[in-house]
Amino acid sequence: MKAPERITVAMDEDVFKLFKTMRDELGVSQSELIREALRFYSKHRALFESIEGRKVYTHAEMLEFGEHVIVDIDHWLLFLKFIETHPEQEKFWELNKAICEAHADQFKHKYFHVEEVLRRLEACNFFTVTQNSKSEFTLVLGSDVLKKFVKMLLQEILSGMGFSVEIKGDLAKLRLTVLNGHNEKSR
Repeated sequence: MKAPERITVAMDEDVFKLFKTMRDELGVSQSELIREALRFYSKHRALFESIEGRKVYTHAEMLEFGEHVIVDIDHWLLFLKFIETHPEQEKFWELNKAICEAHADQFKHKYFHVEEVLRRLEACNFFTVTQNSKSEFTLVLGSDVLKKFVKMLLQEILSGMGFSVEIKGDLAKLRLTVLNGHNEKSR
């Protein structure tokens, strides 16, 4: 029988704390923990790399710190319909603009590109995105009620990140064209 291969793994302090906690909680050796993690990743790698896997990762990331909530689509549409008839609707849109600006600042510091922003918002179920070319996207909305909100969200966030975009509306779609800015991934 051949002797097992030996490796050395370097970990930063945070990863080592996680490693130690998992090892202790599971009651396994360091070697067994690494072997099990590799088996698990190998078996489920397709999920992590798939579009759905990225959505699950994005959902988990957004929910992790309590900054986002999951809302039933009927409730969400009800809120937007209510705003359309509220006497202070302009106040809502001004406050919403400030929130969009904060998102733009956050995304800019994460070096997000247009497609990454669109995929993140797609994971929120605001729309389904199709990339038509390097600089053109079609966003299919679940309801016409979302159009004003999504259009403002995208205009404010993307312009705040330094992108110039044109957004045209169809009946249940928005067509977004990146006019200038660096949409190419720099990785």
